[in-house]
Amino acid sequence: MSELFPISLKLPGGFSYHENFLTREEEQHLLNLILGVDLHPMMFQGYEAKRKVASFGFDYNFDNRKLTVGKPIPLEFNPLIEKVSRHLPIDPSEVAELLITEYPVGSVINWHRDAPPFDLIAGISLSADCIFKLRPHAKAKQTRKATVSFTVARRSLYVMSGISREEWQHSTAPLDQVRYSITLRTLKKEGTSLVK
Repeated sequence: MSELFPISLKLPGGFSYHENFLTREEEQHLLNLILGVDLHPMMFQGYEAKRKVASFGFDYNFDNRKLTVGKPIPLEFNPLIEKVSRHLPIDPSEVAELLITEYPVGSVINWHRDAPPFDLIAGISLSADCIFKLRPHAKAKQTRKATVSFTVARRSLYVMSGISREEWQHSTAPLDQVRYSITLRTLKKEGTSLVK
């Protein structure tokens, strides 16, 4: 970890951060792949979010709260899935969703936890750094004091599982550059509502 990531931060269990996870060449290759993907505005509960996305594998619909089978994950992303899987470690077959997101200048991610059917969340940041924030999900008076924020650098990997996934929320600050991310998610082993 570098000076971008203060080692003194008290992070929740299950959260890990890995700077320079990708080489510059790997980052450029992924950005070139993204140029060939049809991104569309993200809709959230009837509203158009200020970002564009493309989802592969499983899709979660926030309106009906159902998980559906979507388009297959493009084979071109297999090397990334394999690299992340080796690092965690998990089996590449456990990656159930690959989400590509384009964040324009000024966009944010509001406080949230990822959709309930998903388990482990692995995010790869491309093209620009961003300020990442974490806070306990419980609406307690101490929530603001417990909030931690730090820079997630381009080419880095962050992972949320366990407590950080279930009991904490995350958000990002407004961007001053266009940023892309690739998010990999696994499914929970039980309690998944699936529509084929």
